[in-house]
Amino acid sequence: MPLKDPEKQREYQRKYRQKHKEKLAEYQKEYHQKHKEKLAEFQKDYYEKNKDKILEKRKEYHEKNKDKIADQIREYRQTPQGRKKNRIGNWKHIGILSEDYDALYERYLETENCEFCGVALTEDKRNTSTTRCLDHDHESGEVRGVLCQSCNVKDVFLFKD
Repeated sequence: MPLKDPEKQREYQRKYRQKHKEKLAEYQKEYHQKHKEKLAEFQKDYYEKNKDKILEKRKEYHEKNKDKIADQIREYRQTPQGRKKNRIGNWKHIGILSEDYDALYERYLETENCEFCGVALTEDKRNTSTTRCLDHDHESGEVRGVLCQSCNVKDVFLFKD
């Protein structure tokens, strides 16, 4: 039996949702799993029909929240995932090719000494002679090794046989 007073009905629904929060969350999760394709299709259609409106709202939001967004990006780049994503993105940008960038990143981090001269590698904000570098062939994009900045600049792999 519905309540006649809309204010009382809203209050009743709010209390019900609070009381049954876990049950409702589980139901919603199951529903989304069951109807994943249908929901994805609906979202795709909605986006196509309202693309201009959506893009305009995004643009407005971005304009109003530039500083907040910049702070979030700066903060994310300080996290391990952010540093990894940024490093791999830079590698791709300069033409380094790999089948598995995650494994390459792990190798890069785990290498403690230059693979050519053996000096202990460092991770500095500014480049020093011992800064860790990923050496690669500029023509093929093939990774040759993890070197210190000094060996990387000398392009020691051209002399190695």
